[in-house]
Amino acid sequence: MKSTPALLRPLMVCLLAMVFAVMPAKAAEHAADNADGEEDGVPVKEIIFEHLGDGYGWEVPFNHHVRIPLPVIVKGSKGWHVFSSSQVTHGDTYTHPDGSRFRIAGEDSEHKGKVVEVMPDESEVRPLDFSITKNVAAIIITALLVIWMVLGLAAFHRNNRSGKAPRGFLGAVESLVLFIYDGVIKPILGDKSRRFAPYLLTVFMFIFIANLLGLCVIFPGGANLTGNIAITLVLAIITFLYTNLFATKHYWKEIFWPEVPLFLKFPLPIMQVIELFGVFTKPAALTVRLFANMMGGHMIVLVLTMLIFIFAAVAGQAVASGAAVVSMLFSVFMLLIDVLVSFIQAYVFTMLSTIFIGLAQESGHGEGHDAHKADAPHPVTENK
Repeated sequence: MKSTPALLRPLMVCLLAMVFAVMPAKAAEHAADNADGEEDGVPVKEIIFEHLGDGYGWEVPFNHHVRIPLPVIVKGSKGWHVFSSSQVTHGDTYTHPDGSRFRIAGEDSEHKGKVVEVMPDESEVRPLDFSITKNVAAIIITALLVIWMVLGLAAFHRNNRSGKAPRGFLGAVESLVLFIYDGVIKPILGDKSRRFAPYLLTVFMFIFIANLLGLCVIFPGGANLTGNIAITLVLAIITFLYTNLFATKHYWKEIFWPEVPLFLKFPLPIMQVIELFGVFTKPAALTVRLFANMMGGHMIVLVLTMLIFIFAAVAGQAVASGAAVVSMLFSVFMLLIDVLVSFIQAYVFTMLSTIFIGLAQESGHGEGHDAHKADAPHPVTENK
């Protein structure tokens, strides 16, 4: 009798064959539906940017006409209003009992895709918007997951009397913590590791979990968090504040009066301008690096998937069948690469943040040099 794994192989082959057979048919159907309304067939740009952008609802896989509603919180001309995003989807207008009307601005509006208040003269005004959009909900979910993992690991070590290392999921979380602390934070910051480790470990876990959730196509995944430059900018600003608010006097001295020949800093403050410019280029580099890499990864997968619909619209179902197989294989390959990229980008952001903070902790030549060689207490095992 065949073993269970041996029986699963032909089932998996049949399942993949069904997927590759059905997708071209769906692509041809989608192309036929769009033929009457779209001049160029498939609206590739609109579909890609809809997936990469934010929204007032969470898309449901395989049926993007249905969305999981999220709360809309706005302050209009007559005060605060809270209602479900399902009230304003598909071009609908939400009307409050006090007469206020809200809707999502259309393609021809300067507030395209945003909730606007419709005034009595039918003009659109952008209200103060505190809505729980898809990205905001994804931030909350990611933060809750990070808190759950970290507190779970802390509770394990607090109650662990045998001294055994955790296994399974908690073991994987501890491996990540030890890898970042022992491999990045401790070698760079030395005896000051404990001071900055909570932030650096938190930002690593947040970016890594957000990246992984972004690769999922079903709730609670699918939000392009780290591919949103506003989110990466906020993370970089936090690193910027940590770097400069806790900087030493020597750090600021090297910026405003560096140890270079006098003619380079007086009467024209050439070096001061260069050093001060460098203070702001560091968070800019953090912002763009994380945003560009994650946005590019998501876009490549979407473009490869959209090739199926493009070939179905242009060359018909026969060509789309072959394109579906190739596109799906490349998409799966790119998703696997993106899993690795998710870890690398979280690691690089944490490493650069640690380096920037470490540079701001220098105490001058000779001073504090021995202190950096001191071993900091371990964040996980010190209370054992």
